[in-house]
Amino acid sequence: MNHKLRHDAEQILRGAIRAVTPDTAVKKALEGKEFTGRIYVVAVGKAAWRMAQSAVRAVHQPYEAGIVITKYGHTEGEIPGVVCYEAGHPIPDENSFMATQAVLDMTADLKKDDTVLFLLSGGGSALFERPLISGEELGDITEQLLASGADIVEMNTIRKRLSAVKGGKFAKHCEPAHIEAIILSDIIGDPLDMIASGPAYPDSSTCAQALEIADKYGLKLSDRARSLLGEEPPKGLSSVTSTVIGNVKELCRAAMQECKKLGYEPILLTDCLNIEARVAGAMLSSIALAHSKDKKKLAFIAGGETIVHRTGKGKGGRNQELALGAAAGISGLKHVAVFSVGSDGTDGPTDAAGGYVDGDTMSAAEEKGLSIEKSLQENDSYTLLGEVGGLIITGPTGTNVNDVAVVLIDEN
Repeated sequence: MNHKLRHDAEQILRGAIRAVTPDTAVKKALEGKEFTGRIYVVAVGKAAWRMAQSAVRAVHQPYEAGIVITKYGHTEGEIPGVVCYEAGHPIPDENSFMATQAVLDMTADLKKDDTVLFLLSGGGSALFERPLISGEELGDITEQLLASGADIVEMNTIRKRLSAVKGGKFAKHCEPAHIEAIILSDIIGDPLDMIASGPAYPDSSTCAQALEIADKYGLKLSDRARSLLGEEPPKGLSSVTSTVIGNVKELCRAAMQECKKLGYEPILLTDCLNIEARVAGAMLSSIALAHSKDKKKLAFIAGGETIVHRTGKGKGGRNQELALGAAAGISGLKHVAVFSVGSDGTDGPTDAAGGYVDGDTMSAAEEKGLSIEKSLQENDSYTLLGEVGGLIITGPTGTNVNDVAVVLIDEN
């Protein structure tokens, strides 16, 4: 392993993620705002705890009550007056349903002058849920979508129709109160009706699109679920203000700044990456190969969210699979590395944020009797990267604004 490149990768990713944590952005979004009536705090998503803590500090008015719903292991202590729940992700569980019902109960009798301070981040689709079908079937449909390689917009087009809170239905529930929505976007292009399946934003998708997605992936649906796909969520809401405070563009900009600090010349390839993870890895390795003989330090940055088609039963995530997909292409290049991380600190159902590979990764794997090709076929990137020291582990970061992948080329 090239320890210098590995050190640089760690410094770049940690600096970039630190730059997009919500603390300062939430404070800025709420600065100077005055609310009438009662104030209720509802924070949902992987960054919910950090967003709620920042909001409570930023609003200099007493609030009536508050609830945080976040992923297991993502709370960082108590917030005065706020009840914190942890629940299932990416598959909703009974704690998701219980916590969501607590939010609905808390906001059941709002008046026109009241305000719901709604702090939303990625992961909310699983964490904030009251299903209109059985929890078991909802989990099964989510599993089917994940295994099929459906992208996040396709998944949310389906999920919002199977829910009593998604697709603007939570905002409808809160009427006539005002909702002040502060949003960390984890979807390319920041579509407000798709982030966490848009609990406080009118739906822009159609029933025809939902049914087309179900047919495209051959989803196994009960009669009740298929019937719900034909029912339109709200297309208009009376009193919602939405502000996006962070997204993948900012993550890419922050990564570029960190690269500059280390003497690399940063080049942004895209902040809209949305292809198969292993294909993205192969593409990045080809870019590395094309520039591997340049006599300068270069960093190529790609932000977005890749997809994985599950063909095996291994363990991994899209960022680990992207990195592993680059390993063969850069094999033998002593001054090249590729890494990819999820800004929330979790990649798939693993404890890793992503993966790192360099010119030594393939030979190191082969020395241990491991095959990159077989690992990709089995979607088992976590095991191989773990064996060769290629896992990137950050723990929960308190933010969630998509993923960033970087090609590093040191001077040769």
